[in-house]
Amino acid sequence: MNKPFFAHELALVESSDVGEGTRVWPFAHVMAGAVVGSDCNIGEGVFIEEGAVLGDRVTVKNHSLIWHGVHIGDDVFIGPNVVFTNDLMPRVRFKTGPNEWLETVVEDGASIGANSTILCGIRIGRHAMIGAGSVVTRTVSPHALCYGNPARRHGWVCECGQVLSETLVCSCGRSYSLDDGGLRSC
Repeated sequence: MNKPFFAHELALVESSDVGEGTRVWPFAHVMAGAVVGSDCNIGEGVFIEEGAVLGDRVTVKNHSLIWHGVHIGDDVFIGPNVVFTNDLMPRVRFKTGPNEWLETVVEDGASIGANSTILCGIRIGRHAMIGAGSVVTRTVSPHALCYGNPARRHGWVCECGQVLSETLVCSCGRSYSLDDGGLRSC
């Protein structure tokens, strides 16, 4: 039986829910019960645990870790060595289970830079951009440019990824306005 996706011979794909056109590279492990959408690119050494959900056209670069309860939207970029968490108080002697873990949501079009750590129970908004090496400890607004430890907002980014000037007009022609919910397209 032909699979609708490509898995390198050194990849371990146990999930039966991997979309058409997805590519899974060497030493990646997609556990049974994980959901991976269509046209995704799963890099070398990536681990995707059961209960994780990835949308369509998601790129996960090498050695990133995506745990149970992480929900990633469409067209999301996950840089190399990004680590998600799902348990705020992990203890060996006092184990918790999936019903006690916190969900994390990465909305459509967001980008997370290399070596970032994403604490559980937060939401990263549409088209937000997280700078490399950041530790994200709270929810990120749509289109926010956040970086640092802990990550803080340092500006706004366009849907195309360019940093916006104070006028909130991008060189690509898109314009935005601020409201109570954050940045919105005009």
